[in-house]
Amino acid sequence: QVQLVESGGGLVQAGGSLRLSCAASGRTFSNYNMGWFRQAPGKEREFVARISWSGISTAYVDSVKGRFTISRDNAKNTVYLQMNSLKPEDTAVYYCAAQAKYYYSTLADGYPYWGQGTQVTVSS
Repeated sequence: QVQLVESGGGLVQAGGSLRLSCAASGRTFSNYNMGWFRQAPGKEREFVARISWSGISTAYVDSVKGRFTISRDNAKNTVYLQMNSLKPEDTAVYYCAAQAKYYYSTLADGYPYWGQGTQVTVSS
């Protein structure tokens, strides 16, 4: 089992920045690809970004490309999501998730381990 705890959410004005963190425990962190997803009220959970176990490979949903950056520090068992130029449509609960390193997926069903989520609210 992998336990995930997100932090760093909050209220920010449009154009501002936030950095989300997700601390992992329970298993060897470098054995897992990591993803960030988000869910706005009344909407399905949406893929935001993923990073491979080594940190070499990343992927983003088109709507955040050039604004968000995913990174990880395997020595600290932590994955980050740097969010710049935030927009009101980025408002959602953000979740980090883990999948075994031998898989590749941008679908929520492909990630068996999830954190509890952190709220991000962007005001206009």
